[in-house]
Amino acid sequence: MVRRFLTYSLDHNRPVKVLFSDTMRYKNITVVLLEGETVGYLTAGRKKPLLTTLDNILSASYARGDDGDTLQYAGKEEKRDQV
Repeated sequence: MVRRFLTYSLDHNRPVKVLFSDTMRYKNITVVLLEGETVGYLTAGRKKPLLTTLDNILSASYARGDDGDTLQYAGKEEKRDQV
């Protein structure tokens, strides 16, 4: 289930809330790389991606305010791609 949320973040450029096992803290991340067991992500205010392993992420869920409905953002993404 964790991989599914990470893939959602990567495909739709949306943040997800994850629990890291090394710090036992939740963070909102936006996934920019998902290859095998490696996850590259950005957090708020960072421009350089950080890397971690998939085993380091204990759980993942939608970030606050996100319900996972990708259809409501479809029009906005199309307009952004056309510009």
